[in-house]
Amino acid sequence: MTKTAWVFPGQGSQAQGMGIDLLDIPSARDKFAQAESILGWSVTEICQSDAEQLSRTLYTQPSLYVVESILADILRERGQKPDLLAGHSLGEYIALYVAGVFEWAVGLHLVKRRAELMDSAAGGMMAALMNFDREQLEAVIAETPDVVLANDNSPAQVIISGTTEAVQTVMSQVKSKRAIPLKVSGAFHSPLVAAAATEFQEVLESVQFQPAIAPVLSNVEPTPSVDAEVLKQRLIKQMTGSVRWREISLELAANGIERVVEIGPGNVLTGLIKRTVPDIILENIRNAGELPV
Repeated sequence: MTKTAWVFPGQGSQAQGMGIDLLDIPSARDKFAQAESILGWSVTEICQSDAEQLSRTLYTQPSLYVVESILADILRERGQKPDLLAGHSLGEYIALYVAGVFEWAVGLHLVKRRAELMDSAAGGMMAALMNFDREQLEAVIAETPDVVLANDNSPAQVIISGTTEAVQTVMSQVKSKRAIPLKVSGAFHSPLVAAAATEFQEVLESVQFQPAIAPVLSNVEPTPSVDAEVLKQRLIKQMTGSVRWREISLELAANGIERVVEIGPGNVLTGLIKRTVPDIILENIRNAGELPV
């Protein structure tokens, strides 16, 4: 059997119309109805609304959790299962759900609260840098207060996060092919969201985690674990910690993974993995049409 990892994208991968074709599947319809009773709003309505509303953190994160978890559940119903799991930022919640660390509704309650807190954590900015000098970037970040490497996505793409002034300083001093400010409400994955992270920690600590049925690679510590307490502590650090996706990609190869399936809209993660470990087989399941029969 080909050793397979399932990976789940996070905020930024959302797309208008995502999940709508799942409404033809009875189990998916039930999950959408359940989600509406937990959230107080309809995921399918939001996914069909304008891009600006869908891209608001408050709606984006729960919508991605619901759509991606439904796709993963259908895959499991059809006899597939992963040997290893990982998710990018918000995607880690779907990875933990699929690993059996918490129940689906518990995960959605967590994501709902996380989205509310992150949506209200205004201030600062994030920016993506492509094809840059890594040594120069690390040196400039080390010399510039109030900015961090938020997402180390691949050898050629990172995201920095911090105060507006600090992020702009790094953008102006580091040579890169492209530097793009991101449309987000706050400086996520940085100490600037520490107040929201502290509030969310209380919520996380009240939830009982179970040992994982498949190892999970966490964003802040990209080594496989099935230990419930380890996975919880890593998740507690996630909101202010860096997303170490480049290292996760390398860890997939180190753990003998031959095939990676990205479950969710877009193909951001398969693109990043391809740049880091080009020899792995990459597949995407973005919608109902791409599910195996």
